[in-house]
Amino acid sequence: MTSSRNNANPVEWIGPSFLALQVRDLEASRVFYIEKLGLVPLQQNPSGAIVFSTRPVPFAIRTPMIDLDATSKLGWGVSFWIAVTDANAMHDQLVKAGVPIVLPLADGPFGRFFAFCDPDGYTITVHTQRPE
Repeated sequence: MTSSRNNANPVEWIGPSFLALQVRDLEASRVFYIEKLGLVPLQQNPSGAIVFSTRPVPFAIRTPMIDLDATSKLGWGVSFWIAVTDANAMHDQLVKAGVPIVLPLADGPFGRFFAFCDPDGYTITVHTQRPE
């Protein structure tokens, strides 16, 4: 898809290049994402953030830039999907770890998927990455 300003300089949209969630308690969220989900943090991180080794798009958690308590539901209206190699196995891992599952396993347009809630109440959908 291309867009241009007065058709003088076409610009091509590439897609998301970095995703981050603002969290209330960075340490508690760090423990959740590492111990319950199995994500691996990068060695070097900016102040107030933890960036995980995900590909092709880096994913991070960070201290809030806004008052997170000013809303009753964080991420309302945003669909946040993360690909894994096996959604069934990840689902079983999260259930065993006591992570709240908000959508059960199902088949959809992006493959097998389910959704869970993180400690701040963000709903994250996990799906099996289909081969390209």
